[in-house]
Amino acid sequence: MKLTDKKEVFNFCEPYIIAELGSNHNGDKELAKKLIIAAKESGADCVKFQSWSKETIFSKKVYEDNYFLKDDYRNRTDYTLERIVKEFSISEQELLDMKRFSDEVGIDCTSTPFSKREVDFLVDELQSPFIKVASMDLNNYPFLEYLAKKGLPVVLATGLSEFYEIDRAVRTIENAGNNQIVVLHCVALYPPKDEDVNLNNIESLQKIYPYPIGFSDHTFGFSVPLAAVAKGACIIEKHFTLDKNLFGWDHKISATPEELEIICGESKRIQRAMGSFRFRCEEDEERKAAFRRSIVTTRTIKAGEVIRESDIDFKRPGTGIAPAESKYVIGRKTKKDIGTDELILWKDLI
Repeated sequence: MKLTDKKEVFNFCEPYIIAELGSNHNGDKELAKKLIIAAKESGADCVKFQSWSKETIFSKKVYEDNYFLKDDYRNRTDYTLERIVKEFSISEQELLDMKRFSDEVGIDCTSTPFSKREVDFLVDELQSPFIKVASMDLNNYPFLEYLAKKGLPVVLATGLSEFYEIDRAVRTIENAGNNQIVVLHCVALYPPKDEDVNLNNIESLQKIYPYPIGFSDHTFGFSVPLAAVAKGACIIEKHFTLDKNLFGWDHKISATPEELEIICGESKRIQRAMGSFRFRCEEDEERKAAFRRSIVTTRTIKAGEVIRESDIDFKRPGTGIAPAESKYVIGRKTKKDIGTDELILWKDLI
């Protein structure tokens, strides 16, 4: 499936790496630019923002209760959920600026929409290559239908979901006339326990759907996303930060530039190492002759003598008669003298 103008994705392809910036820019354009540069230098293919605003993500009651206020903020009495959302959101103009900057740097740029207006903006103005749907909207079927009709590839995160919800989401997108779908296995915990990641679900989704399957990661470090690549994940999405100790929502579970560089580099190596379903590589043919054994003599055999079983042994190199052919050598006569510990060749036999 063609995800962008330059990238096709399919199971077990070289993965498309999305550096999820989310709100890790902390509302600071200069920090956002530094993140974009660092993501490019680390080897990522794409940077992704989140296009939420005060009006599109939480209801009034949630703001009043500060329900989603995390521990980092509870220790700061000057912060409310409403203030955080306002400060850490990114405006349409700022996102356009980041898209232009990303183009200059040479990395794809997109954002996750949380409203129909944001979908329209991403498609019509930002000219996003694809639409990434957050896990929280997987069961927002009217929203899925709306964005699917835009005709762009849909990258669907599946955290928090039962299978029937995933399947209905996929069918909703299909019924809207869009079969450009990538399903991302995702566990929407920050971070999940290792035993809750269930990477085997990647394989399950591969068997169920004819679409590429990827992985949206919220674990610490780089081991789990690399394991997902070995499972055939075509996209790896990883939160990204310059410093895990920065004040903000997702910095602690995000990859640093050093970690993202490992993910990007080792992902490519793993994909190459997965290879094909052949039992040997091309270079085996050249090395086989040096590493295998041939039939050699254990004594000097005169011309016309009959070769006995005790007259032969098997040694490197493998450029002569293979040990498996020894039954066709024993009992044959030689055309010429063959010295001790020399190869026996077919041309030397009568």
